[in-house]
Amino acid sequence: MQLSRQNLKLFHTPGLELPGKKMFDLPERILQFGTGVLLRALPDYFVDKANRLGIFNGRILVIKSTAVGDASAFEEQDGMYTLRIQGVENGKPVDQRIICSAVSRVVSASAQWDELMKAAASPDLQIVISNTTEVGIQLVKESVFHQPPSSFPGKLLAFLHQRFKIFQGAAVAGMVIIPTELLPENGKKLKNILLELAEYNELDGAFIQWLNDHNHFCSSLVDRIVPGKPDAGTKESLEKEWGYSDELMSVCEPYRLWAIEGDETVQKILSFYSVDDGVVITPDITKYRELKLRMLNATHSLSCGFAWLSGFQTVRDAMEDSLFESYIRNLMMDEIGRAIPFDIKESEVKEFGIKVLDRFRNPYLQHQWLSITMQYSSKLAMRVLPVLNRFYELYQKPPELISMGFAAYILFMRPVKKESDQYFGILNNQYYLINDDRAHHFYGLWDEGTVDQIVINVLSNSKIWGEDLTRHAGFVASVTKKLKGFIRHGTLHEIAAYSNR
Repeated sequence: MQLSRQNLKLFHTPGLELPGKKMFDLPERILQFGTGVLLRALPDYFVDKANRLGIFNGRILVIKSTAVGDASAFEEQDGMYTLRIQGVENGKPVDQRIICSAVSRVVSASAQWDELMKAAASPDLQIVISNTTEVGIQLVKESVFHQPPSSFPGKLLAFLHQRFKIFQGAAVAGMVIIPTELLPENGKKLKNILLELAEYNELDGAFIQWLNDHNHFCSSLVDRIVPGKPDAGTKESLEKEWGYSDELMSVCEPYRLWAIEGDETVQKILSFYSVDDGVVITPDITKYRELKLRMLNATHSLSCGFAWLSGFQTVRDAMEDSLFESYIRNLMMDEIGRAIPFDIKESEVKEFGIKVLDRFRNPYLQHQWLSITMQYSSKLAMRVLPVLNRFYELYQKPPELISMGFAAYILFMRPVKKESDQYFGILNNQYYLINDDRAHHFYGLWDEGTVDQIVINVLSNSKIWGEDLTRHAGFVASVTKKLKGFIRHGTLHEIAAYSNR
C-alpha cells in the first residue's frame, strides 16, 4: 500500500502522526525552490508543525529547479512523505514518525514554466524559500525571458518580475525571500545578484525600485543532519513495520535550527516560527552561522574524503573508531574552534562542539561520507579557507590536522576514469563518483607531475580557491608530507603517527 491521501484512512500504526483532512485545503503561501531532504526535514517540517496547531495555515508550492531527477513520487504521494526523527534530545530518547503534508504540489521549471508564472498572481503567496546548494546562488548573465532561465536567480527574478506586473507594483505583493544555501550573508548575496541581473536585462526602474524596497531578503542558516532516504534494507523493514510504502521517506536527528535575519514584519509573516524553539528570527545571525559553518560543516568537509579513503562508509562508523574519532574531535576543538573568524566566547565554542560530536555519534543516522563529498572543492573553499587564514593570523604556522584534511582531499580528487562529463576515483578496486564541478582540474594531473608538484598545482589554483594557498608559510610542505604518508602507509597510519607524537 502506497502513501497517499486516499490511503491515509487505512493507516493504524501506533505512534504514527497523521495529517488532518483540513490541512490539504490550506492555500499555498510559500514558493520553494528545491525538493531536497534538508528542506523537507527543516523548513517544511516547521510549516507542517504549525499547520497542525492551526497557526500558519499555509502549504508549499515546490519548484523543481533542474531537469535532473524525477519528482513523480511527490505526485503519486500527494506531496506527502514520512519523516522519522531519531536520536537523543535533552537526555531523552526521541523516535517520532510524522507524515508531513506541508507540500501542496511540485512543479517542474523546465516542463511546467507556465505554472510558475500563473502562481505569481496568487495573493496568498508571501514567502520564497530556496536550497539549490552553494553553487546555485551565482550570477549567470542570461535573459530572464527564456522559458525557463537556466539559473535559480534567473528563475526567481522572472517570477518576481511577473508578480510585479500582475499587481502593478503594489507594495503588498512583495515577498519575504529566505535562501537557505550555506553561504555567508546568503540573503544579501541573492538580492545583489537579482539587482545586477535586472540591470543586465534592462528591466524598468520602477520594478527595480519595487524589488529593492518591498521585498525582504533574509539571510538564514539551517542546521539539521539529514542523511536522507534510508538504505534499501532499512527502508524495506520500515515499510513492512508501518504497513505502507514511501519513496520520499527521510530520517533526521532531533536537533534543528533555522536562524533567520529579520525584524517584526518578518516575524509576523513567518508565524510558524512561534511553534518551535528551533526557529530563531533575529537581526544578526552571524554567531549561529559561524558556529555551524565552522564547527560542523568545516569538520565534515575536512573529514569526508579522509574518512572514505580510510574505509568508513558513514559518520557513525568513523566515530566508533577511536583513532578517527580522535582526528575529528581534535580537528574541531583544537584547530577549527580556535580559529573561527568571529568573536565568540570560548565557552560557547566548546559547548557547541560537544553537541556536534554527540550529533555525529547518533546511532540512528547513517550519514554517508561519500554524499558529504558532493561539491567537495566549493565546500572547502567556503567553509574552511576563512578558518585556515585566521589560524595563520593567530599562530603563523600550518595547522596539522587541517593539512591532513587537504591532503586527503587531493588524494580523493584523483580521477582515474572519465565517462561523459563524470569523473571517477578508485578505492579497493571499486570506482566512486567524484561529484564535484571542479573535478576536471584534477584530470590528468597525476599523470606527469610529482606529488610535490601536484600539491603546489592544486593549492595555487585560484580557480578552485579564489586565492593562492601557497602563500601560507609551510602549508605546502605540511600538506605534501601528509599526502606522501597517505600514499606510502595509508591514511590511518598517519593519524596514529600524529597521535603518538
